[in-house]
Amino acid sequence: MNMRRTSVAGSFYPNSCEEIKRYINHFDSIIRDIDVHNNMDVKAMISPHAGYVYSGFTANFAFNFLSKELKKNIKRVIVIGPSHKVYLKGASVALYDEYETPCGNLEIDLNFSTTLMNSYDFLIFDDKAHHEHSTETQMPFIKHYFKDVQVVEIVYGDVDFNQILTLIDELLEDDDNFIVISTDLSHFYTLEEARKKDNICLNAIENFDITKFDAGGEACGMIGVKAILSSCLKKNFRSKIVDYRTSFDASGDSNSVVGYVSALIGK
Repeated sequence: MNMRRTSVAGSFYPNSCEEIKRYINHFDSIIRDIDVHNNMDVKAMISPHAGYVYSGFTANFAFNFLSKELKKNIKRVIVIGPSHKVYLKGASVALYDEYETPCGNLEIDLNFSTTLMNSYDFLIFDDKAHHEHSTETQMPFIKHYFKDVQVVEIVYGDVDFNQILTLIDELLEDDDNFIVISTDLSHFYTLEEARKKDNICLNAIENFDITKFDAGGEACGMIGVKAILSSCLKKNFRSKIVDYRTSFDASGDSNSVVGYVSALIGK
């Protein structure tokens, strides 16, 4: 069996299914009495990708909400995130049979992934690119909330956001697809400066206005965020910020802060 092996289990998130479930159950207990219902037909989400101790609550909040808000069963979840370790020209799509998680494997839609690669010149398969935490950290949540879906992993590097935009335009045309855009926000500023920069990004997401990022917003997955916002703007979708926080909330360190956001996008 050709498998996308875990590469950050035991560091970014637990390598034990029992421990992952303990995290998720704890997060769910906090949000149990929070009403965020807004009757949205959700097609995509933005989710953070730091260690679960820092951004797991923010990511889980959106996945939990999504599992309750979906109007129909989804067949395929496409996770799109930036490459942090490997220089990559274009983007790489994972051509494996399965995706390993501590709570059991997810089936990769290999036929769909191969078709995408053959359809877009900027898409390749580079095995080294798929030792990537921005996409992998999403998979235990997907396995927990959507046990039987197929997944597609796309890791991008040096690529024009318009290329990712064109891809997302096509992906959103298929109701079987759901898209997860992975990003963290500002990195390693004071808490005050981080909140200023992050508010620029939150405003851009809420208003589907990528020009607002130019005022000083930062996100390691900016290409993916700009692409999903630009695509969904054309469809008159709307967005909902589900949760925003920083690493300060977990660490208490206000001198070197990373920002995290989760948002749902749909019609």
